[in-house]
Amino acid sequence: MTNPIADPMVEGMDSNDSSGLVGIEATPAGAVTITLRRPEARNAFNAELIEALHEAFTTLQGAEGVRVVFLRGEGGTFSAGADLEWMKEAAQRTEADNHDDALRMALMLKALWDIPALTVALVEGGAFGGGAGLAAACDIAVATTAAKFSFSEVRLGLIAATISPYVVDAIGPRAARGLFATGRVFDAAYAEKIGLVTECVADSEELIAARDRISNEMQLAAPGAVGDSKALVRDVAHKVIDRGLLEETARRIARTRVSEEGQEGVSAFLEKRKPVWAQT
Repeated sequence: MTNPIADPMVEGMDSNDSSGLVGIEATPAGAVTITLRRPEARNAFNAELIEALHEAFTTLQGAEGVRVVFLRGEGGTFSAGADLEWMKEAAQRTEADNHDDALRMALMLKALWDIPALTVALVEGGAFGGGAGLAAACDIAVATTAAKFSFSEVRLGLIAATISPYVVDAIGPRAARGLFATGRVFDAAYAEKIGLVTECVADSEELIAARDRISNEMQLAAPGAVGDSKALVRDVAHKVIDRGLLEETARRIARTRVSEEGQEGVSAFLEKRKPVWAQT
């Protein structure tokens, strides 16, 4: 069992990537904040930012002591989606080149999706196209009431392909069809209504307060159980409730009952003390 990290930087991670496009900060309690750092372009995606994010997310999958991962944009905007210059270059490339380019975006999103710790998007300003998809790929999304969202690809003659698995998972196929087909801009209240956003807060100050609250909540959760719980949801979603599924869920809870975390958690509860992962 891994105790909360005692070092101010998660083991195996640098404070910033070499490109300077992604900032990485971690607290001694294991709360990691990933910041998109292209404020002059409203944190729009280009090949370099996608690669930097992919590297950060992949590293976080195996980093010791990570309890929660926050994702935000620098300069008051989460992400404006695809960079216009990047899109202009893509229009001049072959279909095969565009396939490879899109696959890198798809792999970056999957790397975020596969992080075992809780992932939280902190959204302010705009989250458009791939930016909204980035928020959808997180477990939780907290947004300021002034935040705006759009899947605007259709207005450019494109489709929201690489982000679609995460958006459809978050909001369902009917809402996705309407928003993908119209490309309309919608506010945080509507995003919360359809499930793209988990919680709305008044402003950036309350966004930081929400980050701190969630970080504190995650100190009470066993790190291994968090990852197993995320995997459980993904594996049982939309499955037929048959004998095979019943056996699988029974197998999983039995395994956690005899695990080191399970034994420690139950013992701590019976002994009226904090489990080791909640001790600071």
